[in-house]
Amino acid sequence: MNIHDPAAELRANVALPFEEARAMPTSVYTSPEFLELELEHVFAKSWLCAGRVEGLKAPGDYLTMEIAGEPVLILRDREGQLRAMSNVCRHRMSVLLEGSGNVRVITCPYHAWTYSLDGSLRGAPAMDMNKGFCKEAEGLPPIRCVDWNGWIMVTLDPDLPDPHEQLAEVDDLVGYLDMSSYVETFREDHLWDTNWKILAENFMESYHLPMCHGGTIGGAVDVRKMTCPEGKAHFNYHHIMKDDSIALSIAHKGNTTLQGDDRYRTWLMAIYPSLLITLTPGYFWYLCLAPVAPGKVRIVYGGGLHPDFAADPQAEAHFAALKGLLDHVNDEDRGCTERVWKGMQGRLATPGFLSHLERPNYEFARWIAARMP
Repeated sequence: MNIHDPAAELRANVALPFEEARAMPTSVYTSPEFLELELEHVFAKSWLCAGRVEGLKAPGDYLTMEIAGEPVLILRDREGQLRAMSNVCRHRMSVLLEGSGNVRVITCPYHAWTYSLDGSLRGAPAMDMNKGFCKEAEGLPPIRCVDWNGWIMVTLDPDLPDPHEQLAEVDDLVGYLDMSSYVETFREDHLWDTNWKILAENFMESYHLPMCHGGTIGGAVDVRKMTCPEGKAHFNYHHIMKDDSIALSIAHKGNTTLQGDDRYRTWLMAIYPSLLITLTPGYFWYLCLAPVAPGKVRIVYGGGLHPDFAADPQAEAHFAALKGLLDHVNDEDRGCTERVWKGMQGRLATPGFLSHLERPNYEFARWIAARMP
């Protein structure tokens, strides 16, 4: 094995059975070359989440993202259809829109070429003397985009199976909660000083909850009752049982549909590579991860309420309580994951053996390794 080849190191790492497994080699986090492989072979060839569908309600509502360096624009067109397309002008290749907002037309900030909400070129000033120019041929290239259970899923891969097919087993697990019905109440953008996989792995295991989240949710979790089953081809998951110390974690008192343990069960799902969902009978929250550099990750952080709580007369108070809790939890995770990144820079840093509660991390490592050239 070439010790300077992070992909080879990772393949050797995951060749061991789970009962003997260690955490991923430090090189797969710190190597810029490995990040380039991830962008090309993981992010450019996967379904990625841009956020919640309800975030684009009205015609002209839009948001932007990058996939492996490709600027992407997602919007609601005039007919109410969800669309994704290139966010690069067909003239001199300026980025068209930034952030999120609402537009009637898409106007290039460089030379004022304008596009309709379906991506067709609407106007191109002072182009009438170029005999080769054909307005009908200069629309924005479309990009695959679907609504999957209320999530906006986008991919650059024209041949990737639809997420309704690829992720059908998610419905088998949590379909009874109907993710599409949950009401988003906040969405924020963050930039953290850690590797994207460190944050993903942190979400995948609940082993860290009692210590890292001792000031918030750690006390509501019993590690002896955690289950970490074998994951699926395109995601891993586990669930934890929470008590009623956090009211929003359990089913609304008026909910008569959920019975028994289903009223207390919290699901944690990692949709590969970078959509991380916590789903409870009372609320949900999520992270969408996009690597910027080996030690920097851009995060879409959002969440909201189960429709029972959203319709409650005290919904505003429920939201305030939820947001305060999740912000605190997120701050705790930031501290933990940024410390891991800092520790990885040490000469004596080596990956340790995994607990039985970290099976999702092992499966995540195997999934990444399988996509490396």
